[in-house]
Parts: sequence; C-alpha cells; structure tokens
Amino acid sequence: MPTVLLISVITLFGWLIVDGDVAKAFTAAVAVLIIACPCALGLATPTALMVGSGRGAQMGVVIKGVDVLQSTRRIDTVVFDKTGTITTGVMQMLDIVCVDGVDRAEALRLIGAVEYASEHPIAKAIARAARAEVGELPSVSQFNAMTGMGARGVVDGVGVQVVQERILKGELILVPGPLRQAMADARAFGNTAVVAAWGGQARAVCIVADQPKPTSREAIDTLRQMGMAPVLLTGDTQATAEAIAAQIGIDGDDYHVRGGLLPEEKVAVIREIQDRGYAVAMVGDGVNDAAALAQADVGIAMGTGTDVAMQASDLTIVSGDLRLVADSIALSRATLRTIGTNVFWAFAYNAAAIPLAASGRLNPMWAGLAMAFSSVFVVLNSLRLRRVKLRH
Repeated sequence: MPTVLLISVITLFGWLIVDGDVAKAFTAAVAVLIIACPCALGLATPTALMVGSGRGAQMGVVIKGVDVLQSTRRIDTVVFDKTGTITTGVMQMLDIVCVDGVDRAEALRLIGAVEYASEHPIAKAIARAARAEVGELPSVSQFNAMTGMGARGVVDGVGVQVVQERILKGELILVPGPLRQAMADARAFGNTAVVAAWGGQARAVCIVADQPKPTSREAIDTLRQMGMAPVLLTGDTQATAEAIAAQIGIDGDDYHVRGGLLPEEKVAVIREIQDRGYAVAMVGDGVNDAAALAQADVGIAMGTGTDVAMQASDLTIVSGDLRLVADSIALSRATLRTIGTNVFWAFAYNAAAIPLAASGRLNPMWAGLAMAFSSVFVVLNSLRLRRVKLRH
C-alpha cells in the first residue's frame, strides 16, 4: 500500500510537471489507486481456503487451517498406526490357551475382570469373550493400565496381569513352552497374543484377531502412486506387524515396518525419519497415537477414533476410510496450488496495470472494471476446487 500511494503521488506531480494539466494529472493518479485496490490479493487465500475446506467437508475430511496446506506439499512418507487405523479395530478373541492345571473358565474369569476395566480394543475383545462364556465378571481393584503394554489389577485377592511378553521378561517370569508356541502360531497369522500371569507364573495366552480394513491395500497403493512411502508402526510384535504389512502391501523391512513400540518409541521413530530429511504424515486413531500425531509434520486422525487423537491432529478423516488419506493430501495440495495461482495473478495484474494507469492510458472507469474483474477471477479460480474428485 505505501508503494502504491507513492506511485500515485509521483504520477500526480509527474504529470503536473510534464503536462501541467491538473485534471489529467488527477485522473492518472486516481486510476493508479483504483487499479491497485488490493481486493484480489485480500481474496486470494480466504476464498481458496473456504472452497477447499468446503470440498473437504463434502469428502469427509476436516482441515484445520492454512498451515496444514503448507505442510502437505512436502509430505513424502506416511506413517500408519495398526490397530483401528490399518485394521478395523474391532477385535475378536479367537482362543485362550492355558497351561496344564489351569481351568479355562477360571482363567477367563480372572483375565476378563482385569480387561473389563480397560479401554483398549484388545482388552474389550477379551472381556466380551469372557462375559459371553462365564457370565458376570468379578470386580477389580488396584487397576493399572500400562500404556501400550497391557493392564494389571487385583481380582478376589489375586494379582493378575494381562500384558505383553516383554513385561514378564522384565519381572523374570518365564513363559512355558506351550504358551510360547501358541504365541508364535498366532503371530504367524497376523493375530495378536497377550500373556496372562498370576501367582508369579504365566498361566494363559489370549489370542485376538484384528483384520485389515477392506480399503487399506487400495489406500497404500494410491499413496505409492502419489510418490509417498508407507510405514507401519505398532505396539504389537514385529512378527504380527510384518504379517499385517504383507496383507496390505507394505514392504516388510525394518525401515517400513516396526513392531513392539511404545507410544514414546513411535515418536522417536518419526523423529528419526524426519532427521533423515523426510517430511512425515502420521495416521492414527487412539490415545496412544496423540504424541506421534503431534510430532509429525502433518497429523491425520481417524474420526472413528478418540477425541484426543483428533485434537492432536491437523486433518481428520471423519468416516475412518483410509483411502481418504490420499484424497485429503491431494485436496490440500490442490488448495495450496490455487492459493499460489491467486496470489500470482493478483500481483501480476497490478504489475501490468499500474504502469498503464500511471502513463495516463487507463481511464478510472476502466480501471474500476479491471479491478473488479481481478476479484471475480480469483473467486472463480478458487471455485474450481469444487471439482476435485475422490481418487476411488
């Protein structure tokens, strides 16, 4: 604005000095002011953002702000959580394997009581199966949920823990051979196995299944076509992670598939990828993913997940359809390109028109018409975002 005002003043006095015609000098100076009216520049970003956000809402994608659009331009790696993101998150307990001397019903009663107090999808599946088989479950006291590792509590005076194997190793509790074999068999099929222990001994293994979403493989293929590398991170074992990765088409090497991770370790992996010079989008749905979503360059939450995850994210996929991850990135990039186009033409229009006005070749009426047309152009160009199509 100061530059335009200065050009207008120079135009006024220049014509007065050169020509001496006051009316002509004022006409040229006013034409400069009119033609440089920054309406188009002021509309360039808001209109594109408004139309892009509206189109995103139609597609089922919530975009939080323009900063998100800037970040999506650089994304070349997309990191996925497994449970509830790649997979359905609707877990089902397939079986419980008990050591000799342990009654199945009693094991389900103790394990189900602890898991009933937990919010984790695996725990809910075990508790559901336990209630269906043994009926009402006893209450649990001193309950403690260990983020990403399991839960423990006291049931009828017995301390019970339903955890990952590494917890028992840390407490020097050995897992008997039959239970270890059951865990290995489960993981070979991409299922999840958790160990239950009480009385200082591992007593049972619960095998839980969670299948990939029908759209997961298509989503991974689409991201690859867009030039992005998919990575799978999970708290489940490496064997389970690799089995699921094979089903959805993610390379099963140590870089692209990481299992046995705690929430803070997921953050560390994302930071490691960023340190290598890559821009990372993280896709997750649970409380355990909130820190990783915040660490990533772009956090994408599943609308079917927790409020904490959605709060920590930059984009939210309302339906939970994983294919919309690629759509949301494509829409964000299209919106950013539109903003760039709008800004360029707003400046180019002024750069071309101001010299014409200053030279006295542009009547203020025509300048007003041209100024209005530039605003209309920016709006019409932004409305093109309404035609962005779903990729599936």
